[in-house]
Amino acid sequence: MPELPEVEVVRRGLERWVAHRVVADAEVLHPRAVRRHIAGGDDFAHRLKGHRIGVPSRRGKYLWLPLEDTGQAVLAHLGMSGQLLVQPLTAPAEKHLRIRVQFADALGTELRFVDQRTFGGLSLHDTTPDGLPDVIGHIARDPLDPLFDDDAFHQALRRKRSTVKRALLDQSLISGVGNIYADEALWRARVHYERPTAGFTRPRTAELLGHVRDVMNEALAVGGTSFDSLYVNVNGESGYFDRSLDAYGREGLPCKRCGTPMLRRPWMNRSSYFCPRCQRPPRAS
Repeated sequence: MPELPEVEVVRRGLERWVAHRVVADAEVLHPRAVRRHIAGGDDFAHRLKGHRIGVPSRRGKYLWLPLEDTGQAVLAHLGMSGQLLVQPLTAPAEKHLRIRVQFADALGTELRFVDQRTFGGLSLHDTTPDGLPDVIGHIARDPLDPLFDDDAFHQALRRKRSTVKRALLDQSLISGVGNIYADEALWRARVHYERPTAGFTRPRTAELLGHVRDVMNEALAVGGTSFDSLYVNVNGESGYFDRSLDAYGREGLPCKRCGTPMLRRPWMNRSSYFCPRCQRPPRAS
C-alpha cells in the first residue's frame, strides 16, 4: 500500500502534468473503479466534463484533484495497485486500464487510472471549508505538513494508551505513516514497536517525529519505495528507496548498526521488522 512519500511523488507529477487543464471527456471502463461514486460511472464521467482541475492536494496517504469553482474534488484511492499515469493519446491502452480522462488542449496527453487488483478507484465528493473531500475530514495532518502540531501529537500519543507502532499507523492521530516507514523510523529511534505510548517523554516524541520526517524526506528524494512494478509515478517509473531500507524486509540480515540478525514478527495482519538488540522489547511484552 503506498504511504506518504509514494503518494506525494504521484501528487507532484499530477501537479506538473494535469493541474489547470480542462476535462474534455472521461470514460469509465470498469464499474469497480468508481464503486465509491454511488451514482455510477456515467454520472462520474458527466460531472468531470468541462471542469478545470486545480492543484492536486494530499493529506497523508490521501490524494485528490479539486475541480475549480465547483466545491468538489476527485478523491483517488490507489489501493494495492492503483496507478495514475499521464500517457500520450496514441499510447496503447494498458491491460488493466479502468478510467481515461482527456483534456481540452493540444498537449497530446491524457490521464489514465490503471488498477490490476481493482482495490482502488476514483470518486467525486464535496469539499470542506479547508478544501478536503468531506469523507476524509477526520484524517489528521501528516508530519510533513507545515501546520502539523508536534506538541498536540505528543499529548495525544500519551493519552492514547496504546503501543507506539499502533499509534503511528492511526490516521486520526498522524497520517501518512504506514508499515514500512513506521518500522524504519522505529529502528532509527531504537524503539521497539510494542513500547507503550504512555511512557513517552516530550524529547522522546520529538526524536521519533524527527526520524519519521527524515525517512520520509529521504524516500521522497528517490521517488518512494517500490517492491514491484505496481507502484510507479505518473510517468511509469519506480522509486528505489527499497535499496536504502534499514529494517523493513531485512529478516535474517545483520542490523546495519550492531550486526545482530534482524527479526520479523507477525503484527496486525502485517509484519514488524526490528533489531532485538537495538530495539529491546518492553518488559510487559
